[in-house]
Amino acid sequence: MKSQSSIAAQIVGLIQAEAMPPGSHLPAQMLADRLRLSRSPVNEALRQLADKGLVTRMPNRGYFVAQDLPDALVLSLDNAPDPTREAYFRIADDLLGGALPDAVTESLLRQRYGLTASQLNAVLDRIGAEGWIERRPGYGWEFSAMMRTPDALLQSYRLRLALEPAALLEPGYRLDPAVLARCRQAEKHLLNGGIETDSADQLHDRGVRFHESLVEASGNAFFIDAIRRVNRVRRLLSYRSMRDRKRYREHCEQHLHILDLLERERNQEASDAMREHLSSTLHNIALITPILRSPDARPPNAPP
Repeated sequence: MKSQSSIAAQIVGLIQAEAMPPGSHLPAQMLADRLRLSRSPVNEALRQLADKGLVTRMPNRGYFVAQDLPDALVLSLDNAPDPTREAYFRIADDLLGGALPDAVTESLLRQRYGLTASQLNAVLDRIGAEGWIERRPGYGWEFSAMMRTPDALLQSYRLRLALEPAALLEPGYRLDPAVLARCRQAEKHLLNGGIETDSADQLHDRGVRFHESLVEASGNAFFIDAIRRVNRVRRLLSYRSMRDRKRYREHCEQHLHILDLLERERNQEASDAMREHLSSTLHNIALITPILRSPDARPPNAPP
């Protein structure tokens, strides 16, 4: 099971990634679904956040984003030592660097990364949910061959290049104004300093939520399922592509431009802008393949 501090940090990350304004409701079931957990540990983490003043509890109504999120508390919670998060990044780095075999036992992982059984379960739950490890029949675990090379990340972007611009042209496309506002606020947060201060997790999740929100507005269940699947498995290599953050300001500006076009219902222009945006990202990732291949390259803000 994940530690309560880890679950609480993930809830805070979700609030920040979706730029939820003060007063936003935080249904336990919604959080449990998003974090792939049961409601019990989510409720316990919400109580922890309420004690710190990050969320408020209203009797018979549930939990809500606090009116005034104390930045120092958010930062201390996100940066609190977490053995499961540290082990997650070390396993990812070792796997990409060729230091781990394709098939591993829980005993090997516990000893190599100094984890308790419950900590290892938390790490394996996270990796399994992201799609790059699965239990072997009978005994042990096996890492997926997907998304372990720079070519795989490039292929995922080529799939998105075919899918996302088309989603914006679906009949009946409608981006809810509240969703649009949250996406816009998230981009402004990055431009106002978040690019430099957000963790790799937060940067990845903000980008995922932007692109998934726009595809979800298409109402096409096949597009939505495809974008969610590719985003789950590309996380492993995406962390390494975040080593160079200079390109994020341009990305934010492109995102805001697409949102402006969608708000004015100029979907064809938004689709063209999305194609240009993803093509530019694809080109930039192709230029940093040495970083993606290097076993010494760590995601920004990842533990050593």
